Amino acid sequence: MRRYRQALSRERCIEVLERGTSGVLSLIDSSGLPYGVPLNYVLRAGTIYFHSIGVGRKIDAIALHNRASFTVIDQDQIDSGRYTSLFVSVIAEGTIARIEGEEWITAFDALCCKYSADRPLAERQAKVSACTKAIGLKLTISSMTGKEAKELAGVSYP
Repeated sequence: MRRYRQALSRERCIEVLERGTSGVLSLIDSSGLPYGVPLNYVLRAGTIYFHSIGVGRKIDAIALHNRASFTVIDQDQIDSGRYTSLFVSVIAEGTIARIEGEEWITAFDALCCKYSADRPLAERQAKVSACTKAIGLKLTISSMTGKEAKELAGVSYP
């Protein structure tokens, strides 16, 4: 990162990923074109988990190229007086793969808990058990960077 004074620590990057509710998964499709798709996710033990239907452009892209990045924007407030945006964002990069079995059940349960924590436990467990069309995906993070606006970081540049 060129503006290292705006970099977030690893701990703050993890906080952003834990707090976020959606992000953009970036892949390379079968035509060699960039493909970004907005997704809900959950972070567990340093791995990002997603759910998906088992067919389509995203699944085809993952089958061809297992490298991916995932971007989460935590804050983006326009400050028109300063002609800028007060932002906080994280980009996680790594390899993406389909998951099955107990790992998928655990990840899907974590997704249900994150997005439906207000629902009764038995209801969430029934939802996990009944869902047979969704598949699991995991992004194993190899690197992660976060950045915040210089105004939020309290730095200035010449």
